[in-house]
Amino acid sequence: MIARSKEDIGKILIDEGIITARQLDRAYQQSEKSGEPVQKILVAMGYVNEKELTETMGRQMGVPFVDLDQLDLDQQLARSIPEHLAQRYKVIPVAQNDNRLTLAMVDPLNVIAIDDIRLITGFDIDPVISTEDSIMKAIGRQFGVTDLVEVEETVKDLSAQDFGPLEVEDAMDEEIALDKLKELVDEAPIVRVVNLIISQAINDKASDIHIEPEAKSVRVRYRVDGVLHDVMSPPKHIQAPMVSRIKIMANMDIAERRVPQDGKIHLHHDSREFDLRVSTVPTVHGEKVVMRILDKGSVMLGLNKLGFYEDNLKLWEEIVEKPYGMLLVTGPTGSGKSTTLYSCLNKLNSGEKNLMTIEDPVEYQIPGINQVQANEKAGLTFAFALRAFLRQDPDIIMVGEIRDGETAKIAVEAALTGHLVLSTLHTNDAPGAISRLVEMGVEPFLVASALIGVLAQRLARMICPNCKETFTPPAEATRKFGLGMFSDNDISFYRGRGCDHCKMTGYRGRTGIHEVLMISDRVRGLILQRASTAEIRQAAIEGGMKTMQDDGLRKVLDGVTTVEECLRVVYVEAVEF
Repeated sequence: MIARSKEDIGKILIDEGIITARQLDRAYQQSEKSGEPVQKILVAMGYVNEKELTETMGRQMGVPFVDLDQLDLDQQLARSIPEHLAQRYKVIPVAQNDNRLTLAMVDPLNVIAIDDIRLITGFDIDPVISTEDSIMKAIGRQFGVTDLVEVEETVKDLSAQDFGPLEVEDAMDEEIALDKLKELVDEAPIVRVVNLIISQAINDKASDIHIEPEAKSVRVRYRVDGVLHDVMSPPKHIQAPMVSRIKIMANMDIAERRVPQDGKIHLHHDSREFDLRVSTVPTVHGEKVVMRILDKGSVMLGLNKLGFYEDNLKLWEEIVEKPYGMLLVTGPTGSGKSTTLYSCLNKLNSGEKNLMTIEDPVEYQIPGINQVQANEKAGLTFAFALRAFLRQDPDIIMVGEIRDGETAKIAVEAALTGHLVLSTLHTNDAPGAISRLVEMGVEPFLVASALIGVLAQRLARMICPNCKETFTPPAEATRKFGLGMFSDNDISFYRGRGCDHCKMTGYRGRTGIHEVLMISDRVRGLILQRASTAEIRQAAIEGGMKTMQDDGLRKVLDGVTTVEECLRVVYVEAVEF
């Protein structure tokens, strides 16, 4: 999306009351730092939704806006241009009148795209503007059906008779069932069902696919923005061939159904590369499959795209750019620690330094970084690998997780001998990482000398920009957040009503909530005195540290997330609204 000038579009958005001058200033600062267009920054920060921004840009350009989600497109007309051009230029035909073609475009000022499509179709082009999201979804619908309706229709065509006696009653039947399975897993219907389930999960931006056997059916669920959603229930008779098809794709043993297995699938979807980490576990009703979707493009995120506010981002970047010392990212499982570490590595991966990682598993492969896969059975533990790394002339070392005292001690030793060490810990907040290291047997004077900074984080769902609305919070909520000094009329909170874009959840996408602790001289002194976590926390706050509660509150007041979501991921106690 482009406009004639970012100042013009910003002024129009302010004049129309869509954003505030303060929000525009923040977006400018972020844009100058990241190089991203200010329009994209405004959407990413949740200040404006893509539809509002696109409509405003259309008015500025004098081009009509079309909501593709409300149109029933003609597939034959849509396919009048090649798919690769539709994808490249992000365009799709929406109407034809005599020798004129109405073309929905992300950028109606792209004269090269207009000329190319005029030459291919022979029609004069009338450009209209639409959102990138709706255009890409329309292209997906018209050129390659990835709707679960088709999955369900395909499943209906698979009658139980097609599969024969697949239920294994005893060892005598297993060989027969296995032979039948081998015939079925490569047949078109099962291949199509599995492919559509995977492609729809990617389109829905799911992080995991769960295929769960039940007594008389199978449940398929996607984890989207950290929450599981039911998407379909295939009949029981396709369970065995569907699971076996996935196991073959992941180079697993389809004959082995009594023990857990792990595998990996590499695939291309919409010109992007994905790795699926596959795990099977035998249950009383059959094998359960979980596929973790790893988008290789997502790890190229810059730190500025992880939801940091400017002050926290500046502080964390200052810590990351230190030549040596230890920095830790803490939080529970699923809080985005790995993504943050990979983003730090991308920032540090200049080609002038030797970067080495030990991970379990290596989720993403990054060019220019020496990544090692831990293997406990072979004796390749985190601690063993760290010792080997120190003989490899490293500049920067990343340890996937500090799990034990031996790893902690070697990592601290590496940080004290001129290396920058990045790792993760499971603690509730940033100051808690200090106590955790001491509990693991690292002497306080070593922690004080080696540790340079700790980032604690959580992932909170963002309000869907398409159905975002304001409301006045109850007095109980303002008291919970320490806002009792304001009257009800002074504060507005935000929430999502629920719409087709967010599948009626009111949320779309996630952002980070952060707490950055820089090890100051005062904090270092408290560590040496074996001070409690509470004392260190108080000193850090007095030194300017913004707590996760502070960061969450800012995101609530700025309309990035909701009160309930902030309470869910940051606060121990929950309040109903």
